[in-house]
Order: sequence, then C-alpha cells, then structure tokens
Amino acid sequence: MKRREFLAATAAGAAALGGCEAPHVIEGGFTGIDVERGHALRDGAWRAGAPAGVRRTRVVIAGGGVAGLAAARALRLAGIEDFVLLELEDTAGGNSRGGQVGGIACPLGAHYLPVPGDEAHEVQELLEELGMRRRVAGRWEYEERHLCHSPQERLFFQGTWQDGLLPVRGVGEATLTQYRRFSQRVEALRHTARFSIPVLRAQPAPLLLALDAVPFGVWLDREGFTDPHLRWYLDYSCRDDYGAGIAQVSAWAGIHYFASRHGFHAPGDDGAERDAVLTWPEGNGWLTRRLADPLGDRLKAGHAVVRIADTRSGVEVDAFDVATRSRVRWQAERCIVALPMFIAARVVENPPELLRHAAAHLGYAPWLVANVHLRAPLADRPGAAPSWDNVIYGTRGLGYVDARHQALDPTPGATVLSWYRPLGPSAYDGPDGRRRLLDRPWTAWRDDLLAELSLPHPDLAGLATRIEITRYGHAMAIPAPGLLGQLGQLGARERVAAGRLAFAHSDWSGYSIFEEAFTRGHLAAAGGAAA
Repeated sequence: MKRREFLAATAAGAAALGGCEAPHVIEGGFTGIDVERGHALRDGAWRAGAPAGVRRTRVVIAGGGVAGLAAARALRLAGIEDFVLLELEDTAGGNSRGGQVGGIACPLGAHYLPVPGDEAHEVQELLEELGMRRRVAGRWEYEERHLCHSPQERLFFQGTWQDGLLPVRGVGEATLTQYRRFSQRVEALRHTARFSIPVLRAQPAPLLLALDAVPFGVWLDREGFTDPHLRWYLDYSCRDDYGAGIAQVSAWAGIHYFASRHGFHAPGDDGAERDAVLTWPEGNGWLTRRLADPLGDRLKAGHAVVRIADTRSGVEVDAFDVATRSRVRWQAERCIVALPMFIAARVVENPPELLRHAAAHLGYAPWLVANVHLRAPLADRPGAAPSWDNVIYGTRGLGYVDARHQALDPTPGATVLSWYRPLGPSAYDGPDGRRRLLDRPWTAWRDDLLAELSLPHPDLAGLATRIEITRYGHAMAIPAPGLLGQLGQLGARERVAAGRLAFAHSDWSGYSIFEEAFTRGHLAAAGGAAA
C-alpha cells in the first residue's frame, strides 16, 4: 500500500515486562487502511476542479464494503452487468477484509459469522451459493470445515484458563444466582418482543423502544444486576459487538446481543442451544473476497466518491482516482449509496431529510486490529486448552483469535494471533479514542499488546517477529440510547431510498454486523432491479 512503512524497533514494552533486555527485534507498523485518504475526503481536497472525463454506466455502487458487495451480487442475480463499484481503499470488504503476515492468512477486521437465523435468508442463500450449507434429509447442514473447531473460547481468569467467557471459577453463589436470573430475564424478553437479525424484519414495538430509551447500565441497575463479574461480561459483549460499553449503548442493544440469537447461557444450562460460528483464517475476508472476485474491472478500487447528485437527467457520481490523481464523473440511471452515513451525508448533494436526520444521530467507535506473527507456538498456563477465541479478564483489549485454529494439520508451528482493541467510549476509554488511535505511534500499541497478552503468555515477546496494525477511525456504529427510536421508521423499511438513490449500509440498522450490511445491500439492489 502507499505509505505503508514498516519500522524495526526493539520490543521495549516486552523488556519492561520481564525486567531484562528485549530478546530480539520485533518489526511492525500500520497497514491495511490509508487514513490519509479518509482525511482528504473529509477535508474536501479531492472535490476541486472539473472532472477529467465522463463515463456512463447503468448503476453506480458507491462503497465496497459488505453492503456494496452484496448490492453488486444482487444486480448480477437480476441480470444487470452494466455497473461499477467504487471503493476508497485498495481492496474491497470494508472492515471484513483479510490479509497475511509471514505468509499466514489472518483477519484485518471481523473474524466470524454466526450461523444465520431464518430471518437472514439473504445470507443463508449466499452461504448455500458458496457451498457452505446444503439440505440433507430435510435439514440444513453446514460444511464442517468452516464451522469453528472446538474448543471455541476460553477466559484467563484468576491466573488460569477456564472454558467459556463467563467467569465461573471461584465465583460465589450470589454471582451464579445473578447469572441464572439474567438468563431468565433475557428469555422472558425474547418471548415478549421480537428481537430480529436483521432488525428491519421487526417493527420497533413499544417494549423495544422503551429498552432503547435507556442506557444498558442504567437498566441493569434498575433490574438489580449488580454483580461485577456479570457486568464485566456484559460490558465485554457490548464492546465486542458495538465498540462501546454498557454505559454508552442502549438496553435494547445490550439485550439484543443475546436475545436475537440463542439467549444468555448461565453455568449448568447444558441443555441450551449454542450458537454455531463460521470462521476462516482470514476472518470474514474469506466471504468478501468471494463476493469481490467475480466483479473484475467493474470493481474500481482506490476510487474515492466525492460527490453524488440526483439530477434531472440521471445520477452523477464523481470519484477521485488516487492512482492517476484525477477526478472522473460517472453518469448512471441510479446509484446505490453503500457508504457510512457520515460520509454519505457529506457527498450527497442536497441530502434528503431521511439521510440528514439519521446521520445527525449516529456516532461511531474507533477500532484497532493487531496481527502478531509468532515463529513458534506459545507455552500455555494451566486450565482450558488453547482455543480459537482467547479472552483475558479485565483488560482493555478483547483478547485474541488464533489464525491456525481452523487448520487441519495439527503439527505445531508458526501462527498469527489477531488482537482486538475497541476504542469507543467505555469504562476503559474516554471520548478521545479516535484521536488516540491516530496520534499514537505503532510502537505504543505494540507495547500495550505485549503487556496485555504477556499476562497469560510470558513467552510471547520472545516469539513475536512482526506486528501489523490496522486502524479504523469509524469502525462501527454505536447503538446509543434513543438511536433505535430515531431510526425506527427508517430502519423498519426493507429499502431506504430517495429518488434515484438507494441507501445500503449497516448504519441504517444502528449497529454493524455482516448480516445487517449484507441484507441492506441486497435489498437496495434487488428492489431497484424489480422496479
């Protein structure tokens, strides 16, 4: 990538941890996202001057994340091949892209997809198309190679590893009682109101709007859920899906995390159905690459959309080509705006009220993903066996996933650990997360990672050879209190459109997961094709 600079530096943080000299040099740097492109787009630097040329196509898709790729697929399913997809970065996929470190595939963002429920039938159809599910004797079966291998998850708690992410080792009966009571409360709410993925399949009922109106932390206080271990886990879950803590997201969002799937499982609830998870060494990049590959030269990477105008004669979309440093104008019958709301509100001329209203009420969580190449396997602490997802209790990060966990070859060897660090507002971070993300040198994040992961793995610094860090300034929408109500009339519609523009992004659901983005992208394109 342009401006991709890898700097060699001593592992000073690791030396501090061990009280000795750093054992070797750890290379690393920032990669994956060119933040300067986003800043140029924000500052309007690429809008000046007349277009160098004009091109024509039937449909322009603005944005190459999951929603834009889903829209492209839907157009092709409808027999429409005359379109272009314009993407700011050098590869499509948004925050569902993959990469490699030391020749080992790893995620640059989202790293799994829960097996979709019946309401996410567009995603189910995609998985069937990709050969990941088939009907056997009247029942759907998923390809075992892509389902997360066991053991799936573990928690480093009180000096040892335990199975699962809910703290159970050594906790008191009062904690276990609150676990069970929270499980029962979630189950009761699931039967009272409809929690749906995607959210557009459920009308915002009064109960859901009431939950949406208050912070999750406040709701937990009202319900008497005060146990610190329960609240740590619930805060972890919110930071995992939304990038922000229980004080910043709505009670609807906190409960939706569990109620929209298979509920909350208290210890001893062995008969409960568990979520099956699809995952790949490169995370959801496995999916986005298969969506992007058939597009050929219709995918225009390195093209920043700077202007979208719905004119009398059609749609005009201006894009800045970062390779040629020129501006190109596309004229089309219509445009699918698969951009985050805050960008769409800037580049759409005379934005419709529905877009202005929605963008004004949406905030975003910054995010960091660090991929650590290890030349050999880590030694392990007592307790549960190494898992795909490995979480450390009480830390700022969300733990790590092991890129080789899905490998069919059991021979120990080099691997890549992907460390996830949300920077949205929470008990761990203030409102300046985006500034810290951009201002701190990569070595500061390196030292944070080594300090955190060395708690269960003191040998990590000695085995690490390279750390590559991907930064997302606006990684995901935060479902803050009141957002569902603000998006209610909009989010409940299967297709958000104004004139010749159709809007498609997970932002319209108020939070960011693959199923929301894919469904909205598919519907934006399919609805226009049907019209």
